[in-house]
Amino acid sequence: MPDFSALRLRTARLDLRPLAPADAPFLFALKSDAVVQRYGSHSPWTDPQQAVDYIERDRRSVAEGRHVQFAIVRREDDAVIGTCTLYQLDAQCRRADVGYALLPSAWGRGHANEAVTTLLDWGFEHLDLNRVEADIDPRNAASARALERLGFTREGHLRERWIVGGEVCDSLIYGLLAREWKARP
Repeated sequence: MPDFSALRLRTARLDLRPLAPADAPFLFALKSDAVVQRYGSHSPWTDPQQAVDYIERDRRSVAEGRHVQFAIVRREDDAVIGTCTLYQLDAQCRRADVGYALLPSAWGRGHANEAVTTLLDWGFEHLDLNRVEADIDPRNAASARALERLGFTREGHLRERWIVGGEVCDSLIYGLLAREWKARP
């Protein structure tokens, strides 16, 4: 597996770089925010040590090529505003899942679209992915719109797939194929 720990991507307004130990306060702010985590895969974090431990595990996984996760850094002020990830990398099937999260102060400015577009470009080209999937809570209309703007197709509705913080949640599954990504206008 390749080591992704030195990988950096750049967009018009953003730098995408691996998470660093110094990002722990940002990551805790993101993952402890009940609004951000409302539709997430885990309850809001309650202990700052969770961010430190997460970054340590993430750095090992990135170095081992098990996934690619970036801090999304706004270049104008060097602020870390979110994360974007390709995970569940499957070399044989040439597929991955995509995930992203931004601080509420960065919502509505096109940052997620810009970061994920660059991540998908890289994944389809450098990892030779054939398919990327996204799994979202059906109540997360903003994320559904973001995925559809990126060209994803809603492919399924899985009932009661997750239990997060004691709440049973459905999933919407979205998919995007390499040929669709390459054919976009």
